[in-house]
Amino acid sequence: MAESKVGHLLDSIQIPADLRHLSQDKLEQVCADLRQYIIDVLSENPGHLGASLGTVELTVALHYVFNTPYDRIVWDVGHQAYGHKILTGRKDIFHTLRKFKGISGFPNPSESEYDAFIAGHASNSISAAMGMSVASALRKEADRHVIAVIGDGAMTGGLAFEGLNNASANPNNLLIILNDNDMAIDHSVGGLSQYLVDITTSQAYNKMRYDVYRGLKKIKLINNDRRENILRFNNSLKALLTQQHNLFEGFSIRYFGPVDGHDVNYLVKVLNDIKDMQGPKLLHIKTKKGKGFKPAEESATEWHAPGKFNKETGQRIIVRKLDEPQLYQDVFGHTLVELAEKDERIVGITPAMPTGCSMTYMMKAFPERAFDVGIAEGHSVTFSAGLAKEGMIPFCNVYSSFMQRAYDMIIHDVALQKLHMVICLDRAGLVGEDGATHHGVFDLAYLRPIPNLVIASPLNELDLRNLMYTGYAAFDGPFVIRYPRGKGEMKDWRNEMRVLPVGKGKKLRDGDDIAVLSIGPIGNEVIKAIEMVKDEGLSVAHYDMIYLKPIDEDLLHEIGKKYNHIITVENGVIKGGLGSAVLEFMADNGYTPHVKRIGVPDTFIEHGSIPELYRLCGMDAESIAKQLRIEN
Repeated sequence: MAESKVGHLLDSIQIPADLRHLSQDKLEQVCADLRQYIIDVLSENPGHLGASLGTVELTVALHYVFNTPYDRIVWDVGHQAYGHKILTGRKDIFHTLRKFKGISGFPNPSESEYDAFIAGHASNSISAAMGMSVASALRKEADRHVIAVIGDGAMTGGLAFEGLNNASANPNNLLIILNDNDMAIDHSVGGLSQYLVDITTSQAYNKMRYDVYRGLKKIKLINNDRRENILRFNNSLKALLTQQHNLFEGFSIRYFGPVDGHDVNYLVKVLNDIKDMQGPKLLHIKTKKGKGFKPAEESATEWHAPGKFNKETGQRIIVRKLDEPQLYQDVFGHTLVELAEKDERIVGITPAMPTGCSMTYMMKAFPERAFDVGIAEGHSVTFSAGLAKEGMIPFCNVYSSFMQRAYDMIIHDVALQKLHMVICLDRAGLVGEDGATHHGVFDLAYLRPIPNLVIASPLNELDLRNLMYTGYAAFDGPFVIRYPRGKGEMKDWRNEMRVLPVGKGKKLRDGDDIAVLSIGPIGNEVIKAIEMVKDEGLSVAHYDMIYLKPIDEDLLHEIGKKYNHIITVENGVIKGGLGSAVLEFMADNGYTPHVKRIGVPDTFIEHGSIPELYRLCGMDAESIAKQLRIEN
């Protein structure tokens, strides 16, 4: 582990109860210790740096004011919760973050009682926290506080607005903390604004307002049904005085802020003042991503998850080998630009991941034809469908695990109308250190039952380009391409693109004893495995299916007639994917081979490196070679 400059105050804190025993004048030093510890550890153990540096003061204030874990803190996404992990009994094992058999990069209740709810996909915190708040009331636990911490980026997600709407309509005492780091909400400045924050969060002001409310209720001038109107009037009055408006004015949610999210003592004051107020309330804090580490402050995107870096100089440690294969993501990005140069109908859409998926190339070349719609996966699909309906050809790029949130849109808005669009599922299969919330292993299974879809996966970068061209030029309907995170296999991938016939696979190698059927880049592990056993007397055929739907039935008839032993290999769940499709075909057509399916088993897979997770699931070349010997 990196040598740490952690101070004695942080060393004295094992759980939040230890933090609460400190006098408040010690909190700034705790924040400094905590921030340095995060920098020290993440410089050698890569993780999400910027967001957690930005929430150090908020994390300390929350655990200082609230009685966690009895009080519930629900973190949205979890990139911002590293400080929370350190303060809740995981400091000594924090260096195992995102490592195989180490602690998760996201809050997870199975890991700690302080992790109130799972966090990995954005925008769920308000809904989950509201459910907890209502449950506490039903269980007569009136003294339990529930806090949702959500970033302004996550506020673009539809689920967040559904939660806000419901929170305003049902009795609850939920506290929502909006962590605004200048991504989506306008600045609010000026002395009057700060003055209004001081007044509206003071206990004296709120006691006065409650006394007035109670008096008016007693003489029957107002009742509970009119309470929402009072809240709206209060928000409107503040908007009139400050000449500012915010989206919460339309909800019956008391709004406080914005306040400085890096002033730990003021945060403690505000939280103490508002924590026991009845009804839903929202505290808007302003923070800076990467706070306290200058390079991260100056380049939030680059330092979101920077990998290893020199904590003294701020230089990222990037190890690149000469002439190594390019990322699948970059192949996608460059190919999209090439296609867009040929046809002005082509547009690119991504929900908040332009850098990660390399849509940035399209944004630079054709800014008017590339769209980042924010954390709104469902909208990205239906927005693309609208474009397609009017004659454009959208390439909608969504991470596989996030596309799960747009399932209904794929069925109702795309497939049902058989719209011509290319859906690119980035980060398909096991993704590594982000773990169970991010593994894109369900897409083959959840998409295969949907009519009108074509579902394909390339063996390599060359086929990714060809499939993008095929979806654009050779199929007038929804065309899905899935591919993994990271580097491919080829150094020279810039071919003259050609159509790969829809529904047709290819035989990569002939053999007599066993047929191996694979789909996607995991087929390269099969190629390595066959090489391992080629001198052992095994005659192994290898078929790259390319398309899961429509599946190549001619190839399957050939295989069913010739082979008694079949192995299917896929980088996805084995229930419902390629293996299931092959079994169904064999059963429906009267073939009776022994079929061994290799893929992700029926469990949620933990975090770790890709090679470690391949071995865990028996999908690496050595494990496949072992299975070839068994089948023989």
